[in-house]
Amino acid sequence: MLRAPVAGAQRWFCCAGCVAVAQTIHGAGLESFYRFRTELGQPLDDADGSQAQARALFGRPDVEALYVRTIDADTAEVSLTLDNLRCAACVWLCEQHLERQPGVVAAHVNHATGRARVRWKTGRTDLAGVLDAFAAIGYRAAPFQPGAANDALRRAKRGLLLRMAVAMLCMMQVMMYAWPLYRHEASIEPGQWELLRWTSLVLTLPVVLYSAWPLMQGAWRGLRHRRPGMDLPVVIGILAAFAASVAATVAGRGEVYFDSVTMFVALLLAARYLELVLRHDAQDGGRALAAQLPALCTRLPGYPAAAAPELVALPQVRPGDVLRIGPGEAVPADGTLLEGATRLDEAMLTGESLPVAKAAGDGLVAGSFNTGSPVLMRVEQVGSRTRLAGIIHALDRALEEKPRIALLADRIAVVFVAALIALALVTGAVWWWLEPARALPVMIAVLVVSCPCALSLATPAALAAATSRLARRGVLVVKGHALETLAQVTDVVLDKTGTLTQGRFALAHIETMGPLDAARCLDLAAAMETGSTHPVGLALAAAAHAQGRPLPALGRATHLAGQGVEAEVDGLELRLGSARFTGIGSDTAPAGETAATHVWLASPDRPLARFVLQDALRDDSRELLAALRAMGKRVHLVSGDAAATVRQWADDLSIGHCAGGVSPEGKQDYVARLQAGGAVVLAVGDGINDAPQLGLAQVSMAVAAGTALARASADVLLNGQGIMGVAHALDAARRTRRVVRQNLGWALAYNLSFIPLAASGWISAWMAALGMSLSSLLVVGNAWRLRR
Repeated sequence: MLRAPVAGAQRWFCCAGCVAVAQTIHGAGLESFYRFRTELGQPLDDADGSQAQARALFGRPDVEALYVRTIDADTAEVSLTLDNLRCAACVWLCEQHLERQPGVVAAHVNHATGRARVRWKTGRTDLAGVLDAFAAIGYRAAPFQPGAANDALRRAKRGLLLRMAVAMLCMMQVMMYAWPLYRHEASIEPGQWELLRWTSLVLTLPVVLYSAWPLMQGAWRGLRHRRPGMDLPVVIGILAAFAASVAATVAGRGEVYFDSVTMFVALLLAARYLELVLRHDAQDGGRALAAQLPALCTRLPGYPAAAAPELVALPQVRPGDVLRIGPGEAVPADGTLLEGATRLDEAMLTGESLPVAKAAGDGLVAGSFNTGSPVLMRVEQVGSRTRLAGIIHALDRALEEKPRIALLADRIAVVFVAALIALALVTGAVWWWLEPARALPVMIAVLVVSCPCALSLATPAALAAATSRLARRGVLVVKGHALETLAQVTDVVLDKTGTLTQGRFALAHIETMGPLDAARCLDLAAAMETGSTHPVGLALAAAAHAQGRPLPALGRATHLAGQGVEAEVDGLELRLGSARFTGIGSDTAPAGETAATHVWLASPDRPLARFVLQDALRDDSRELLAALRAMGKRVHLVSGDAAATVRQWADDLSIGHCAGGVSPEGKQDYVARLQAGGAVVLAVGDGINDAPQLGLAQVSMAVAAGTALARASADVLLNGQGIMGVAHALDAARRTRRVVRQNLGWALAYNLSFIPLAASGWISAWMAALGMSLSSLLVVGNAWRLRR
């Protein structure tokens, strides 16, 4: 034992670690933590220093790279699992302590999942420092790993299922004993009558003390933090009915409600179990896929030199490694196919039902399965930087956020609980004055028959089911408000290149207009597009590369989003881009070429060449447009391409509203004008020039191959190869809104109808228990339909 001065007094501590924790809490001004403590904390067992060694290991750059996401040049983020999170006070202490650490930008702890998300400035702290900060206040943190999370979820489901099974078995047996008491009470011998009641009491004890224990914990936490939740009236009803039944059994007279108590708990836990499955179902797909990543990989050291392959653990794989992927094996990391050709099953990632053909040079995604021949790949991204990790992160973020309607339902539920308890007390007082023998049964019926559970579950259950269904179809909802807003969309603004079209241009021909020949103009244009990710730039570079000539030396280059490139090449001042940007004026294309994309190369005094590029329509673009028209949406085609080109595409696709030659700022203004007219706009795009309109629109989508800026601005990501995900998302949002309205309508109608009946004495306790439980099951079951 040690004594140390803390808070102005000498206090006893079991070890030096506890002294450090207490001084940390008081030194950081977090003394109010002790007011929220519910029990003595568990000591952090690190006598052999193994935990400190593990935290130091996570500080190594190569290990940290496996788990940490880079947000921008100087900001990083990690998702952690926490042990020993007991209550809201633990969450509060962790968040407050972490956010006061040097370099930490934000810390969010989720008590329900035992997860924490921490963001920090990379120059001031690192992953090891974050883990040490948790350890300083007695919490063991480790980077989130999908396999471990799946294990925790299975334990939670198994625990709830066991409690439900106990309640169900006891309920059925107690109902058997209750039946003769209800139907043949007059003909039962007193000894048999006593035996049935005492046996029912014994069978109800495990239901109250074990099965209903999580409900009691939730009610107690709400009371301690002065925020009564939906568990409180439930627990009051259970305990009141059980206490009254015990008293009647011991006294040998009066009504017993053991059947009502057991039935109520059993059916309520069944609804909770379904809700738990729905709430986590959206995460299961990505996590299950991540859990199937191979534990071992076949690496070819020294490739391309001949060397014996070696088996290495997945965490040992690094960018640049060459791996062999055999038939039936999962791709362990993101990379590029080096040798061979095969077909990959990407259904879990993109929703594509058929395997995708892959050849040398094509990208491979972690989590896809090789269904063909053995191939070699070069690793580019591992761990938290893979596309699969990004999918899991996006889904987790979406489930953490709450739309406005869910927040409103939560606020209503809190007020509803307080009003319900007050009503139960008033009802009990009135009946005590009218008929004392019925006061307690009526008050219990009022508490039990109400269903704040259905009110609270109505929205999140539906959102979780819809999010899960869309994820299986390759549509990732990454913002909490997206489904709610999608249901209100009136106008859909579509980009052309890379959205309605495949965004893979092919150079059709070159028309020269000056002293330079076509080959020279192509080389100059390709040099100017060095490092570009725009589909036009990639097409010009690919065409020049196919000729096998070295490119001219590039001096300086300025890329202007939505316009073109201004550069110095071989001493020449050149511009490459639209006719307006290059100073040519209007883009008058010959007949038959209006649907093509035209790129001009010009010097300060004259045009030099016009490049004509063709882009193919996506296979499902016409199907999408037909679906949007069937839904009654107004469709707009807005693009930076020449106005004549955009008009030609719009006419061919039967799009009534279009605008061409529009800059990124012009696209933003176009959306703003629609919104000023009362429209709710969905913007769909893929490039840097689409980011402003994606950010301004009420809801936005980015296609899978889009730029990082476009994906960061979007509320929904289309992860498949096609564009029909737009229609799938709109349809899912419409169905979700209908289900939410049905659930909320049912919850409100049920409560407004049955509470007065219970207060009037028309509903007995067992009827109230059955009604409340079935109401919760109905709400969750209705939401379950969205998974189909």
